[in-house]
Amino acid sequence: MKRDDRSAAIAAYRERKAAPGIYAVRCAASGEVWVGHTPTLDTVRNRTWFTLRMGGHVDHGIQAAWRAHGADGFAFEELERLEEEPVAHVRESALKTRAAHWRATLGAKTI
Repeated sequence: MKRDDRSAAIAAYRERKAAPGIYAVRCAASGEVWVGHTPTLDTVRNRTWFTLRMGGHVDHGIQAAWRAHGADGFAFEELERLEEEPVAHVRESALKTRAAHWRATLGAKTI
């Protein structure tokens, strides 16, 4: 990759808009589902898989399922993408409300 192309790619990455939303992680072997919310839906899968692979996920239940069933037994699903909200506390409130809705709908646990 040429220097100019690389610089343009980095600039485009930095200027992208964050997409807040709700996501689910499913374990096919156990049937368990975990639902979480994030202000950066585009990056949460990589972050979650990384912490699970390293054995340092903060949710001990999902980490135990990962150890028991392995990466192939897990799936990531984007449930809902929210509109960008410039006011942080309004965005966080909307994310929490929608995540609670999805947990109730799916009978899921919180990530």
